Amino acid sequence: MPISSLVAILAGVFGLLIGSFLNVVIWRVPRGESLNFPASHCPHCNHAIRPWDNIPVISWIALRGKCRDCGARVTPRYLFVELGTGIFLAVVALWVFASPEAPASIGVLLVTLVAYLYLAAISIALAFIDLETHRLPNVLVLPGYIVGLVLLTVSCLLTGDFSPFVVAAIAGAALFALYFLMALVYPGGMGFGDVKLAGVLGIFLGWQGWGEVAVGAFAPFVLGGIFSLVLILSKRAGRKSGIPFGPWMLIGAWVGIFVGRELSGWYLGLFGLV
Repeated sequence: MPISSLVAILAGVFGLLIGSFLNVVIWRVPRGESLNFPASHCPHCNHAIRPWDNIPVISWIALRGKCRDCGARVTPRYLFVELGTGIFLAVVALWVFASPEAPASIGVLLVTLVAYLYLAAISIALAFIDLETHRLPNVLVLPGYIVGLVLLTVSCLLTGDFSPFVVAAIAGAALFALYFLMALVYPGGMGFGDVKLAGVLGIFLGWQGWGEVAVGAFAPFVLGGIFSLVLILSKRAGRKSGIPFGPWMLIGAWVGIFVGRELSGWYLGLFGLV
């Protein structure tokens, strides 16, 4: 079995476990509750969740989306987050190890893997929290600066090339400044949670290169604009409806990370610039 496939499988299994934890994060962080205490419990009857009822994906299906004790409905979000996190982390691992641009050093590969698995995990948590509460909590966003810069520094030390750090720092600062300006000009449409998240995404995009930065910065506005237009045309939202932008920032950033180099090269090629 190719090592890329093995790593993807392991990351997928790990992702199922992380997804179970992310469900706790999505529920508790916006409410200011501790992630450690009390133990997992039903929010309706407060009965503690038994260990065998806390197995990712399998338990939700076995219990048919209901609490064993009170029969209250358990939102399908729990299933989607667990399964989605497993699949997403497997895809990220496959991207890191199977990419033609993947570094030859196993040390750099592992650092890159940890960095982008981390970004994938917080992306899922932040997207669901923003959709439900229209908030991007600092406790999840701000550590992204430290994690991204520290791991990028380690990667640069291993390769001896610090140019990715320079690009990442400039991209992070540029996206932060861009969103900060938009928040000042149009405070009703852009929150400061978006501003802080933009800086984090800029670092991870810049780690990959300028093409990824360009696509990752532009894609959220295209994707979010299309989605908003569809909602307006279908009369499910009005021009003044509040639609959280964080999920589109995250989706757009991942589009940039995965295919930004190819898309930017194709676009520049249309004008004979490459």
